[in-house]
Amino acid sequence: MASTNDIKNGMVLDLDGQLWQVLWFQHHKPGKGNAVVRTKLKNVLSGKVVDKTFNSDSKVDTANVDRREMQYLYHDGAGFVFMDTATYDQMTIPDAVVGDAKDFLLEEALATVALHQDNPLSIELPTSVELEITYTEPGLQGDRSTGGTKPATLQTGKQIQVPLFLTTGERVKVDTRTGEYLSRV
Repeated sequence: MASTNDIKNGMVLDLDGQLWQVLWFQHHKPGKGNAVVRTKLKNVLSGKVVDKTFNSDSKVDTANVDRREMQYLYHDGAGFVFMDTATYDQMTIPDAVVGDAKDFLLEEALATVALHQDNPLSIELPTSVELEITYTEPGLQGDRSTGGTKPATLQTGKQIQVPLFLTTGERVKVDTRTGEYLSRV
């Protein structure tokens, strides 16, 4: 149990038997009445985002979430197989939990896996990864380093927009949060 005054971003709360991650919070003291804590919560399993207001100094249950660094090994039919870098134990994480992170996962890549009672909740990747362009149309005469973009397919199968001057076989840095091209490597 914790007080609502102790709520921080990233904290995981256990409300009505469901796990909710705090995305945003604000302590609010209206001119009249008691102080409240406004929050924006994301359901860890479904991804649903809701706004919830708590009375100040009320108690909420916090969930014990263990974050471990794991290495992605391979994808089998059941899901993605990760290995704990500390204990070398392997764990299969379902496709639904990995979600869009699959577009940026290469074999042997490191990721942080959030676990609650040994059940995987989510995958956190580094903010950027380096991937190779496997296919893109060739640039045309007159293309400049600034200006337009064109579609390119990365080695994971993800398609992103890249500047016109890039060609097949080049390595690029991609933001894992937005899927946008950052720079050439």
